[in-house]
Amino acid sequence: MLTAFARAFKTPDLRKKLLFTLGIIVVYRVGTHVPIPGVDYRNVQTCVDAAQANQGVFGLINMLSGGALLQITVFALGIMPYITASIILQLLTVVIPRLEALKKEGQAGTAKITQYTRYLTVALAILQGTGLVATARSGALFQGCPVASEIVPDQSIFVTITMVISMTAGTAVVMWLGELITDRGIGNGMSILMFISIAATFPSALWAIKSQGNLADGWIEFGIVIAVGLVMIGLVVFVEQAQRRIPVQYAKRMIGRRSYGGTSTYIPLKVNQAGIIPVIFASSLLYIPALIAQFTGGSSGWKTWIEQNLARPDATPHIILYFFLIIFFAFFYVAISFNPEEVADNMKKYGGFIPGIRAGRPTAEYLSYVLNRITWPGSLYLGLIALVPTMALAGFDANQNFPFGGTSILIIVGVGLETVKQIESQLQQRNYEGFLR
Repeated sequence: MLTAFARAFKTPDLRKKLLFTLGIIVVYRVGTHVPIPGVDYRNVQTCVDAAQANQGVFGLINMLSGGALLQITVFALGIMPYITASIILQLLTVVIPRLEALKKEGQAGTAKITQYTRYLTVALAILQGTGLVATARSGALFQGCPVASEIVPDQSIFVTITMVISMTAGTAVVMWLGELITDRGIGNGMSILMFISIAATFPSALWAIKSQGNLADGWIEFGIVIAVGLVMIGLVVFVEQAQRRIPVQYAKRMIGRRSYGGTSTYIPLKVNQAGIIPVIFASSLLYIPALIAQFTGGSSGWKTWIEQNLARPDATPHIILYFFLIIFFAFFYVAISFNPEEVADNMKKYGGFIPGIRAGRPTAEYLSYVLNRITWPGSLYLGLIALVPTMALAGFDANQNFPFGGTSILIIVGVGLETVKQIESQLQQRNYEGFLR
């Protein structure tokens, strides 16, 4: 990785792209510390300091925003509305024929779907911003903080609308910054911003574990966490790179005096074909009942049960439900994102076949069989990795923002590997000498 970046900085045009990307990252990080109008910043800081050990149901969103959510800054919503919009459009593409037709139109159709994603991102930002402002005004954002109800001193309609507009505009700016990185930087802009958001929370979380430790002033706990993190990164890199390569042979065809085809290739089926999506789906689904219970007054039986069994990440029902939801969404997402029938039809159209398997329906059945077999270990791996924060809670009393949590490690490793691959591919394009010198 370091070698790729060193070589990239020696290439003038790649160096410009890297420096441009670093500049956008600086702007993004500055925006995560700019408070929105109408918020008492001193009271926010008081409550944030008191809530570091327990962020409740907002922990995941706060992590994906780089800690900006609980700070109630301009970029408080971060990249989350765009991620949600992208997932929704991807799911709707399978359901709505018009979107499926646009997807098959190539670059023009993709541009249209991207435009729809932007509109949906703004709509979701307005919805989520309204919810965040309402939560802050009611004091539910920081439960147990004595000044939680004084975070928004002026609760007039004008101030509320101003706060929502500020956060929506911040989300639009974040989306624009991500697209700038994709177009003029090293690519994968949205993923890089999400990578930076998560990595920005690591130093404070690690230092908090050191400060709260009891063995040798916390250095032993600190070392254990670092060792666990390195082992997890190695495991995630190994599994993320693992794939089943299905060989494909293309028959030789004669057109005039020229022959075409006769080449061999393969279809790469990753063990973790679904990526991070099942974890986000499962977390979001478990987030809903906990959020409803948090806004419900009184002490009814169902509210108490949710708070004790679903809102607490170390509760047994929460662990079991979370694990099985991840497995379910892994199979669900793979089923909608990879179509064996379509792949088999395309292979048959261009004269391709899997050795030993007849073209057409037998090929589709074989691909479906292999995909189901490798999705099982992939889904179990996702479930176990996602439960690492829970094991940290039980093992050495870490807080819910355990720095090497499953979601954060999956995103960081995935984005890091993809970014290095893009840089190396661009280096190969520029350093390729060919046969003539």
